Amino acid sequence: MIQKNHIKPLLIGILVIGAILFFSPFNLTKSIQTANAKSGLRNGLTPEEKGTIALFKHNNPAVVYISTVKHVINPYTRDIREVPSGTGTGFIWDTQGHIITNYHVIKGHKSAKVRLKNKKTYTAKVIGHSKRHDIAVLKLQDSADLPNPIQPGTSKDLSVGQQVYAIGNPFGLDHTLTTGIISALGRTISNRSMDMDNLIQTDAAINPGNSGGPLLDSAGRLIGMNVAIYSPSGASAGIGFAIPVDSVNRVVPNLIKNGRFIQPIVGISANDTANRLVLKELGIKGVLILQVSPSSPASKAGLKGSQLVNGDLVLGDVIQAIGNEKVEDMNDFLNIIEKHQLNDTITLKILRNGTKRMNIPVTLFMQ
Repeated sequence: MIQKNHIKPLLIGILVIGAILFFSPFNLTKSIQTANAKSGLRNGLTPEEKGTIALFKHNNPAVVYISTVKHVINPYTRDIREVPSGTGTGFIWDTQGHIITNYHVIKGHKSAKVRLKNKKTYTAKVIGHSKRHDIAVLKLQDSADLPNPIQPGTSKDLSVGQQVYAIGNPFGLDHTLTTGIISALGRTISNRSMDMDNLIQTDAAINPGNSGGPLLDSAGRLIGMNVAIYSPSGASAGIGFAIPVDSVNRVVPNLIKNGRFIQPIVGISANDTANRLVLKELGIKGVLILQVSPSSPASKAGLKGSQLVNGDLVLGDVIQAIGNEKVEDMNDFLNIIEKHQLNDTITLKILRNGTKRMNIPVTLFMQ
């Protein structure tokens, strides 16, 4: 028989036990899920997730899977068959059926297979490339009923920390989305025989097969083309690089029109080896002119190349700036020159005879 004075403690104990059972991890999680569902916070998706999904759905159809093949002869039957050579990513550039990718994806090939999101495979002809920029343009033989191109953005106003999205075909896993941020801007990496500079660095996972794919901003606009990773293992280590879309916008129309990248010329020969061996020893920064081509813009402007006089090397002019932009190596020089057009007049700031500073106007020809 329970005494009256024991009822209150008993009730309190029952309530405590009930609370413990009700707010157990299972019930607590279930209660939170129920509350979130009722409040509309999650019918599984946050506003940010919905935005990412919409971005992917809108741009994904314009991303293509590129594969190249090589022909192999059977030594016994003499039959010729196609075997896979390489794969990569590309994206639709315009409504005329032009596809953009990296040069190294199609290097050594005149055509490639292009597979769209709808699983249809097309044959595309390589119509132009620039090894220097690692950009190539392909043209589909059949461009009817293609998805809309990706909307181009700009890369001149990018900021470290802003969200980015990469779509590609890493390890052959087509139409894969990865996300991250811009980790750095203006990066330079060694690209086989020469440097590539002014690259976007991102921690969005970029792996073999992502090359040539689009890098997008949070509005779904194209801000770059994925080109490389930095990794001892060959897999993503959180350091990827993309060519800025402003560079792509400058190079691609040139390739479509001419089949190769045609840029204005000054008419000098120079190289970074001479700069390192000679100018570094003298404590001078710039590009040493080794030779001046006859009848070139440089020749008409009176620029001087290096020459032997009585067995002694007389150094030529050293280009230290073009307009207000400093020049410390050939990459600087070429990057500035290619921004200009036929008949543009530029001002070269040079050092002559190691002591005399001069401003030389040069009117550019086309290569």
